[in-house]
Amino acid sequence: MAHELPSLPYDFDALAPHIDEQTMRIHHGKHHAAYVAKLNAALEAHPDLQGKSVDELIANLDALPDGIRGAVRNNGGGHSNHTLFWQVMAPNAGGAPTGQIADAIAGSFGSVDSFKEQFAAAAVGRFGSGWAWLVANGNSLSIESSPNQDGPVM
Repeated sequence: MAHELPSLPYDFDALAPHIDEQTMRIHHGKHHAAYVAKLNAALEAHPDLQGKSVDELIANLDALPDGIRGAVRNNGGGHSNHTLFWQVMAPNAGGAPTGQIADAIAGSFGSVDSFKEQFAAAAVGRFGSGWAWLVANGNSLSIESSPNQDGPVM
């Protein structure tokens, strides 16, 4: 099973003005497409691994052959992270969280505003490229930052 670049669930310009069309085209059609192509290339000589989902691969990096571990980490991570990114973004979305997520944010960070400040600090405080994540651990939430294409699945 070759990994595939997912289609966007919205038009490239749908997230403007927050993310412009050109940025979306570059991240989807160039960056994400390259992660998928390089992941498939790394797995080409390993048919036993080709049927695994990207998250199965990156969740168990130590089980991978040494020769492809770095490529799967970088490119599988990029594929997984970007796929999640496309899924959680939506045109005309946003607003204050409600329900269980609002309660969990308030319980873990004191307020939504405090969460936003801490999340932004984690994102901009990352040297070089990387990601900021809101992570659920049981009943509590935490903010994590990971370098490059690493993520919480790893």
